[in-house]
Amino acid sequence: MNELKTAIIDIGSNTIRLVLYLYDKEEGLRELGNIKTVARLRTYLQPSGEMSEEGIQVLTETLLTFKAMLDDFEVTDVKAAATAAIRQATNRAEIIDRMKAITGIQIDLLSEEEEAYFGFVAVAHSMGTKSAVTIDIGGGSTEITLFENKELQKSYSFPFGTVSLKQRFVKGDIINSSEKKELIAFIKEQFKALPWIQNVGLPIIAIGGSARNIAQIHQQKCDYPIASVHGYEMSKENLDDLSEFLGELSFHDLKQLDGLSADRADIIVPALEVFRVLMEVAGSEVFQLTKKGLREGLTIQRILQTDPSAYDKYNVFEGNARRLARQYGRTEDEVDYLMHLADQLYRECCHLKYLQYNPKDLQLLTKAAKVFNIGEYIELSSASQHTFYLLANQTIDGLNHKERVKLALLASYKNRDYYQRFAAPFEDWLGREEYRKIRDFGALLKFIYALNVSKRRIVHAIEMHNEEDYVQLGIYVKNHAAAEKYQANRHKKHLERALKIPIKINFIEEGLINDDN
Repeated sequence: MNELKTAIIDIGSNTIRLVLYLYDKEEGLRELGNIKTVARLRTYLQPSGEMSEEGIQVLTETLLTFKAMLDDFEVTDVKAAATAAIRQATNRAEIIDRMKAITGIQIDLLSEEEEAYFGFVAVAHSMGTKSAVTIDIGGGSTEITLFENKELQKSYSFPFGTVSLKQRFVKGDIINSSEKKELIAFIKEQFKALPWIQNVGLPIIAIGGSARNIAQIHQQKCDYPIASVHGYEMSKENLDDLSEFLGELSFHDLKQLDGLSADRADIIVPALEVFRVLMEVAGSEVFQLTKKGLREGLTIQRILQTDPSAYDKYNVFEGNARRLARQYGRTEDEVDYLMHLADQLYRECCHLKYLQYNPKDLQLLTKAAKVFNIGEYIELSSASQHTFYLLANQTIDGLNHKERVKLALLASYKNRDYYQRFAAPFEDWLGREEYRKIRDFGALLKFIYALNVSKRRIVHAIEMHNEEDYVQLGIYVKNHAAAEKYQANRHKKHLERALKIPIKINFIEEGLINDDN
């Protein structure tokens, strides 16, 4: 599958959402549009188990609106998936038949196992975490999975969600202290019935709108310096502090709170308590957020069925970085070439003991080489600023936020002044040694990039030799290298500072040594 324009209609218990996607084999999966309706279908389930006529009308009107939008976008490839609210309705078959007859949209009713599985698929193919417990809390159900080394081990669906918990435990607009105690006791009892999550000590990865809102509130509260929630990490202490903070707010205050969607003001605290209890039961120290979930899982699974090589869940960042580089005008050959030169220069520096070899350092260096200076695609004269902003402020699958910032600092390196400016908001994230190492590696990558300034890939080998009071750097080229000579000599001062030794560069062309200081 080289290209696919498709739409997913996600019929949940709290919201109904239409998301338009474009998949391109070269550039990956992109979201073209995202429209949400807060329908709260779960509230229309009657004591008899049937969904009321009023609820069916809400669903009908929403689907007709979405159908008109799909016609406007000229999207004919549509998958509509329904979860707990329809699944729990005893008249679900009638609902599905009516929607097909009135709107022309065929609804696929997902089982609990399918809903949990597709959430896992999205997480496994968009995050670097190898093993974790996932939780996807919707309006009417909560799916839990356990995966190890990116393989699904266990899954379970609880028949409660944010809307049903509010209906059961909360009498007013927001939960009070006694209601919260009852809610927590209930959730703890439910989770303790799953032996395979007891004290597993793995990260918790949270899926869904409530989880994203919790992350956004926390980011607003701590004046977070970069954008997006995918890959964001919080501690158990962070969740506890947030619980205390939200518990002191009125319903009006919650609706006005930055980072929180007004339509979730009444259900955000129950959702947060579910996450807190799960962390306690599982013995987890890390709470991770993903913006990918059921919809992405459905789409990724479909793509993989026609092209098994489209995604590699074991190397999430690697495939994503190549797609990212292509989006900004970098060819596959150039990416491989820059990685190769970075590997060579790093190993030469380690051989002469100017750097201490570390596989993780080399991995970080080659990751950054893939996207070094991609901001030049926007504007050459301010490539460094654009590179840092692009990498630090967009979702990069396979990286958490600290890894993303380190990548942005490395790939945007221009000089020490710019590095200090970009790194300033993240001083608490990096220790002194890590700060220095990233700065020095940035200088190394800047020099490597200078060796391909003409984009002709003419440097085929790099050698370093110690002389009495300087380093001899031999650069073997297979063509005229005037541009590379000029840029390398301009930028060698950055490499000299990083290695703390004067450098003399020799460009060696067709067996002739040209001495270029």
